Amino acid sequence: MTSKSKSFTTETKLVRELAIIFDEKDLTELELETDDISIRLARGQKDQQFVTMPQQAVGSHAQHSAPAVVSTPDAISETSTNTTSSDLSAHEGAVLSPMVGTVYLAPEPGAADFINEGDVVKKGQTLFIVEAMKVMNPITAPTSGKVTKILVENAQPIEFDQPLAIIE
Repeated sequence: MTSKSKSFTTETKLVRELAIIFDEKDLTELELETDDISIRLARGQKDQQFVTMPQQAVGSHAQHSAPAVVSTPDAISETSTNTTSSDLSAHEGAVLSPMVGTVYLAPEPGAADFINEGDVVKKGQTLFIVEAMKVMNPITAPTSGKVTKILVENAQPIEFDQPLAIIE
């Protein structure tokens, strides 16, 4: 067995073991990063976990692995019990998260929040920051209006298409 195939077998076993732990503990997100490998499992809207395999160098050319999708029986049968959240996502003034990550209400710790309930905002104004894979992504107002409800707390993990606020 070559070094490359041993590494692939070891990584495959690791992914399987992580998927089992992910399921048994009913986690929504799991991330493992070492010098050689980076794996991230997350339950998304489609109840799938995305696994990023390491990049392996062959000679002077790097070979890139595409993300593998691991589906588990629990993930497929899992249904959302949070009907309030799904009801609000259909609201025409709902600001939805475009990604999975951690939402922040202020530009930095200790600073004033970008918005508060009752504030009037303009289209394009920054409402939140979502940290995804160590990148800070501003979430802007899709329309002008009054913030009637903020649906998340600072440093809260959020899912794709989760309603963050209501603007009317």
